[in-house]
Amino acid sequence: MSEDQKGSNGAVNVHSLGGMYQTYFLDYASYVILERAVPSIYDGLKPVQRRILHSMREMHDGRYHKVANIIGNTMQYHPHGDAAIGDALVKLGQRDLMIDTQGNWGDPRTGDSAAASRYIEARLTPFALDVAFNKDITDWQMSYDGRKNEPIHLPMKFPLVLAQGVEGIAVGLSTKILPHNLGELIKASIKVLEDKKFVLYPDFDTGGSIDVSDYKNGKRGGKVIARAKIIRDGKNQLKVTELPYGVTTASLIDSIVKANDKGKIKIKRVIDNTAKDVEVMIELASGVSPDLTIDALYAFTSCSVSISPNACVIVDEKPQFLAVNDILRISTFHTKDLLGKELEIQLGEIEGKWHFASLEKIFIQNRVYHEIEECETWEAVIKTIDKEMRKYVLEPGQRVKSKDSRLRLRHPFTEEDIIRLTEIKIKRISKFNSFKADEIISQLEEERAQVQHDLKHLTEYTIRFYEDLYEKYGVKHVRRTEITSFESIDVVQVAANNVKLYANYKDGFIGWGIRKDDFIRECSDLDDIIAFKKDGTFRVSRIDEKVFMGKSMLHVDVWKKGDDRTTYNLVYLDGKTGRAMVKRFNVSAVTRERDYELTTGANGSKILYLTANPNGESETIRVQLSPSCRAKKKIFDFDFASIDVKGRGSKGNILTRYPVRKIVQVEQGQSTLKAIKIWIDEVSGRLNGDERGRFLGEFDAEDSIIAVYSNGNYILHAVDPTTKIDTDQLVYVGRYTPDTPLGVIHYDGHKGWTMVKRFVLETSTLNEPFLIISDHPKSKILFATAEPEVKLRYFVMSKKKKVYHEIELDQFIDLKGWKALGNKLTEKVIKGIEVIEESESNESFSDSNDENLKAGDTVEFNLGNGQGKLL
Repeated sequence: MSEDQKGSNGAVNVHSLGGMYQTYFLDYASYVILERAVPSIYDGLKPVQRRILHSMREMHDGRYHKVANIIGNTMQYHPHGDAAIGDALVKLGQRDLMIDTQGNWGDPRTGDSAAASRYIEARLTPFALDVAFNKDITDWQMSYDGRKNEPIHLPMKFPLVLAQGVEGIAVGLSTKILPHNLGELIKASIKVLEDKKFVLYPDFDTGGSIDVSDYKNGKRGGKVIARAKIIRDGKNQLKVTELPYGVTTASLIDSIVKANDKGKIKIKRVIDNTAKDVEVMIELASGVSPDLTIDALYAFTSCSVSISPNACVIVDEKPQFLAVNDILRISTFHTKDLLGKELEIQLGEIEGKWHFASLEKIFIQNRVYHEIEECETWEAVIKTIDKEMRKYVLEPGQRVKSKDSRLRLRHPFTEEDIIRLTEIKIKRISKFNSFKADEIISQLEEERAQVQHDLKHLTEYTIRFYEDLYEKYGVKHVRRTEITSFESIDVVQVAANNVKLYANYKDGFIGWGIRKDDFIRECSDLDDIIAFKKDGTFRVSRIDEKVFMGKSMLHVDVWKKGDDRTTYNLVYLDGKTGRAMVKRFNVSAVTRERDYELTTGANGSKILYLTANPNGESETIRVQLSPSCRAKKKIFDFDFASIDVKGRGSKGNILTRYPVRKIVQVEQGQSTLKAIKIWIDEVSGRLNGDERGRFLGEFDAEDSIIAVYSNGNYILHAVDPTTKIDTDQLVYVGRYTPDTPLGVIHYDGHKGWTMVKRFVLETSTLNEPFLIISDHPKSKILFATAEPEVKLRYFVMSKKKKVYHEIELDQFIDLKGWKALGNKLTEKVIKGIEVIEESESNESFSDSNDENLKAGDTVEFNLGNGQGKLL
């Protein structure tokens, strides 16, 4: 132990670390918050970004500079080394707003890093030069080593923090502000100055789509959901063309591969073809639905990400959590103040120019310079000029006498002014033009009046500034991210079948690991399994490798929450009364890992007969009673359609009071449930029963949904809540039964005619496109319907006038084969078409076209039960 660690009496000095830790920790936390992680609201920059831009402005000569040189110059201001500066510089450059880049700066879409700093170059963009720099209104401070002056804040006349977005993690807090569209920010700033309402939503360079229903103006607690753009590219291939914010193609592919390995989706391979545009090709396994796979990609991969904004900025040397709208308002009024300061400086410069131009005119025009020819000393020259000039000028505050022709100055006449007058060259004096001097003074007075007007009307001046900024830069920045709303995806419904369900009925086990036992079906590892047991109970459990459900199982299957279509037909023995009871019920909601009674629960109760019917089908059973019983009729039939579907806890109806020997099914009945009401969400194409979108109709078990497209294809879909219909080029979607004729009006590219055909589909294959018109590239379906007795009104142009016609499809043409072209309707181009309702047969035809229609125009119409797009 050294001597300086001991006291005067030889005792050891003890220092408490508590106070030191508290002080040092707070100092460190404050430093990280203010000097590293969180941007200032006034210029939207972190200190390292501010120093980079200031350094680039110092170096700016219009040409590109090596990034290594920029980093070296910035190190005069930033104390944290070249790596931190280089990383920040690359991120600024990749945002393509403040820095104009040259060379390989990496690709934020793919995650590729930039080349070494000695190989890439950069310079400030014209936008940065216009909005970020003005040394006359910049507040300065000493750099970390006291050798240089650096800006406290750049005079940023734009809400940069909202345009670029920012992320930062400090001590005890973090910030995350999402980027917004430059043009929308400018327009919103104008609305702030006009005291109008505005809304701001994020916009990402990567495109995609975004759900902002819970954005909450970017405050803490809000969130947005960003999704990739996925399109179908052929029968068994999907293509990702736009990415969610913060997701690279590498991380996206990695998440897709992991989801495939876990069995959530089924794909063959993923290929990254990204070059100028994003293109990730996903090849599907055979027989896999592309629509369900798209939903599964959103549910299980980085194709959909949830982002939680947390807008924290430095205001008056303190971190504050603000809404995006508040940040924009503060930034806009800060811009107004900066423009006011610039105008005041400009006014001072104009005043100075006017002052000296006036003095120069007096000095030369009145030949004051002749009076100094006899002066022998500098002091005499100064004194003589001062004396002579005061004959022609009025000092500020001097009273004006009548008929006084002297010029009034706006600033005092000083010795400095006299020295400047002595510096006027003889050449200038000899060529002095009084009229030109008057023009210059008059022009300066006009400029001064304009600046004074702008200062008095600073709000209008600021609006004009933003309007000029929009015309110059904002028009080029179109929104890339589509704002929409996403429906919630049930992960259980869209998960691929990645395991096989087995059951040991005797011992009561289910799972995917007991492969020696009975195979039930393929399912997902997210599915719930229902098991009915002989003792009259049932249980629902999540599937696993091996799960005990209870001994003596009778029926095992996948159970879907909220399923009110699957109906169970049950006959059970009541152990208390000895009666055979019959009932029908659904199981739509349960608690997992709990046994539920289907009987009265009395000792000796058991299930005699049970079937599961996915669409509420009834059935007829034959009941054979015990030969020794006293019943006169020992064999009889019972139809389950004669009883209603009730809750699973109901006791049911009495089937017989006598002992039952045997029960067998005699006949499978029809569905006894009501038809399903189906709607289609016209944005997403999702079918639903929640009254969301357009009502398609009521569907029975044997019905299907037909979708007809303008490219000539039709596709049949099952009536299933998981079905998603492609709405691109959709002409008609509706209910279809096997014997329903389909009526089509189509343009045949080979003949150049508009044709009509009616036919019955000869295939019932689901989810497969079938072409029903010629394969000529100009052939298109104009109208389609599966409704009976449809009457249409259409018009064509003849000599620049509309000629109307009406047609009843079933009267115009008989049923023919699906390959037939049909009958010719007209050789002219149909310009408008609509369905005529009975009540409007005599009403005038309505369309959205003017009188100057020409061939090739595209017109959209509301076609009643269908949707139409006419060429």
